[in-house]
Amino acid sequence: MFTGIVESIGKVVSLERIQEEWRLTLQTGSLSLDDVKLGDSIAVSGCCLTVVQLTGDGFAADVSNETLRCTTLGDFKPGTRVNLEKAMQATDRFGGHIVSGHVDGVGELVSTEIEGKSHKLVFSVPDTLSRYIAAKGSICIDGTSLTVNQVQANTFSINIIPHTQEMTVSGTYRLGQRVNLEVDLIARYLEKLFSNEHHDEGGGVSASLLEQHGFKRD
Repeated sequence: MFTGIVESIGKVVSLERIQEEWRLTLQTGSLSLDDVKLGDSIAVSGCCLTVVQLTGDGFAADVSNETLRCTTLGDFKPGTRVNLEKAMQATDRFGGHIVSGHVDGVGELVSTEIEGKSHKLVFSVPDTLSRYIAAKGSICIDGTSLTVNQVQANTFSINIIPHTQEMTVSGTYRLGQRVNLEVDLIARYLEKLFSNEHHDEGGGVSASLLEQHGFKRD
């Protein structure tokens, strides 16, 4: 589990094919690995990866072909900058929102605009994700917890303040940039609860069930 509060900017050393899959090696910059052991999880630009090797100044993780298909990791080249966050502990401060590190899809930066000291960024999203994105809701972009400003059809906008530009890779985004997206986890569970699949089984949440328990809108 993560919070979407980026701890460090790392750098790709290599993405090498090993037999049928891939090995990603990263330098972690200012991210301390003193408390990291093999098998731990680290979010790399929003994608939860398992540490399989500690390299002194970074770590290596195995990446499946499925992960390359569903994320931007296949775009990585030596020198690519990435957002890093270690998995949170139960006693950590919850600074962002609930982030699982399971990327839902890839978006694309379609416009930018300077607003005061901030940058307004507009992203396009796949049809399958647009229904989960709500104005003033949370979204995770490349591992960064951000607030959605506006939603229009299959696009949404966010504002990046100077601190976020400095502490994450968002300050280097250019038009056409592909980014990893993870929508609000709560929205996905709500959809499942309200789905016809559960109603047909006599479960789930329906208007009649809410009315039975006193939740009635006049």
